[in-house]
Amino acid sequence: MLDNQGVEAIVDVAASATALAAGEIAKARNKIIMYSGPGAIRLSNEACGPYTVHYAYDTYAQANVTGLATVKQGLDTWFFLTADYAFGQDLERDTSNVIKKAGGKVLGNVRHPINTADFSSFLLQAQSSGAKVVGLANAGGDTINAIKQAAEFGLTKSGGQKMSPLLAFLSDIDSVGLETAQGLILAEAFYWDLNDDTRAFSKRFQERNRGRAPTSAQAGVYSSVGHYLKAVKAAGTTEPGAVMAKMKELPINDMFAKNGKIREDGRMVHDMYLFEVKKPSESKARWDDYKLLATIPGDQAFQSLDASRCPFIKK
Repeated sequence: MLDNQGVEAIVDVAASATALAAGEIAKARNKIIMYSGPGAIRLSNEACGPYTVHYAYDTYAQANVTGLATVKQGLDTWFFLTADYAFGQDLERDTSNVIKKAGGKVLGNVRHPINTADFSSFLLQAQSSGAKVVGLANAGGDTINAIKQAAEFGLTKSGGQKMSPLLAFLSDIDSVGLETAQGLILAEAFYWDLNDDTRAFSKRFQERNRGRAPTSAQAGVYSSVGHYLKAVKAAGTTEPGAVMAKMKELPINDMFAKNGKIREDGRMVHDMYLFEVKKPSESKARWDDYKLLATIPGDQAFQSLDASRCPFIKK
């Protein structure tokens, strides 16, 4: 695509493992690549490049927002169910660091293959640990299956443990259902019902997608493409260096972010949100799933530039 089809930029890339591979190809060809679906913190650290942008969220922000909030509430002992690939490993490590710094303890962990159908043995280990919180350092179908099976095991009721999905999109909560998901605490980069701009965008999205509300990753893709096109227009060229300079110069003010900024290391810094999943009785309609608990400014949610491990930035 880059060599033969005139592609100037790659957007989204879906998963961390594929993003890390695609990022190396983009770097080798000096092409812009923008990540919204992948979460691995190394994308804006060890694997960063002069033309890479990590847009929607990352494992550090998810860990920072969720870990701090739970420990402050007295949920200070954790056990991790971790998907055994780059994203899951980064998410567990970053959340563990936040928990320990906040005065909490990690009592253990177990790693599972991606796309696991049966979590019974992993959940039994989590249950026997006695941890107050079972952190799900996974995503997608693995998160959904773990939440459903934990409810069947009675972990969150008779066991008295709290489940914390460290990455769960609105579509995951919809799939699980409020009866099972109620009370989960999670961090998100976007929610359709935050303000007039998010609601207007989401209405247009739903009209084109059979009534489905957008996830934070989908909103991030839309925003990142819009920002790229604005930068191309401002630069008057598609040459990656000129476009990236404009992308980092121009603030991002749209339905996804207010006063968002792409840093030197490629991290797009914006506010993050802490939500609690509503009870069925609190929800007025499908997709009315979240209660806003806190808005965390971007400079507090994301890793600081000083702590970045990106090799090309000036220290």
